[in-house]
Amino acid sequence: MPDGKTKTNQTVPNWKSSGEEEKKMRTLTKIASAAMVSIAMVTGTVAFAQDITIAVVPKVAVPFFDDCNTGAQEAATALGVKYQWVVPQNTQGATQVKIVEDLISRNVSGIAISVNEPKSVEGIIKQAMDAGIKVVTFDSDSANSGRSLYIGTINKQAGVTMGNSMAEALGGKGKIAIVTGQLGASNLNERIDGVKEALAAFPDIEIVATEGTEDDLAKAVSVTEALLRGNPDLSGIFGMSQVGGPAVAKVLAQKEFADRKGVIKVFAFDDLPDTIQGVKDGYINGIMVQRPVTMGRLAVESLVAQIKGEAGELADIDTGVTVVNADNIGDYTK
Repeated sequence: MPDGKTKTNQTVPNWKSSGEEEKKMRTLTKIASAAMVSIAMVTGTVAFAQDITIAVVPKVAVPFFDDCNTGAQEAATALGVKYQWVVPQNTQGATQVKIVEDLISRNVSGIAISVNEPKSVEGIIKQAMDAGIKVVTFDSDSANSGRSLYIGTINKQAGVTMGNSMAEALGGKGKIAIVTGQLGASNLNERIDGVKEALAAFPDIEIVATEGTEDDLAKAVSVTEALLRGNPDLSGIFGMSQVGGPAVAKVLAQKEFADRKGVIKVFAFDDLPDTIQGVKDGYINGIMVQRPVTMGRLAVESLVAQIKGEAGELADIDTGVTVVNADNIGDYTK
């Protein structure tokens, strides 16, 4: 038994310490809850992104749109959304209408389309928008379709730049021809309007022909050959679509037209390898280089932002052009 001097060991509750521990536990619980909410939000965002499907529809299978595809696919991968590249087999408006109809039936989230025939797709784009699908146009517009915005070159201004370049190269006089692609393509017609606006200041420059090629290289070659044979005094050629430059360079390289090299001034659109080579070889004076990779990237980014409700105020986006010639062909950027 303990004597009177001996103290018994007793446990005395530390109420202050216990209260601090309780506060700590409440704080940790709050932190854990907040973390769980954050994880859930991130997981939800990822899951939402994975549920988004973006379809991109070019005019037709040509190298220019390969660059658009590159930019669009990179953006889709970066944003974690599903991506479809749907290429028409021809440049007829009805073909794009059928493609969009199919995309509507498959409930895609967004569509970016480079329009072949603006009028023909107005109804189907409105139908897609009414179904809750976001739609933007790129490269070639359908302004009355109800699409949310256009991304690409402001083509009339690019045409003005092209026309002034030709006028300078010709010294303000001469006969010229226009080799275009699809005759109903709004982007090409806007470029032609810009060229005509610029050339209006030069009364001694005459446009003697405007020929369509359906954006087919073989047809563009035949058209160019016919123009040169029918107009021996031709001073210049505009290549309004991407096949124009390669076609003219190919024709001028033929023995039949060898004496026209350097005499005929040539301005074209887009930096296809054959067009670039045409500049290097002296067949083409200048190229209006667009920014197709940027067009594709911005189209996908805009659609995803719209779908997520993060787009803000929408407005058309001008991706601009660079005039490329023998002096800067090695150091321009898209």
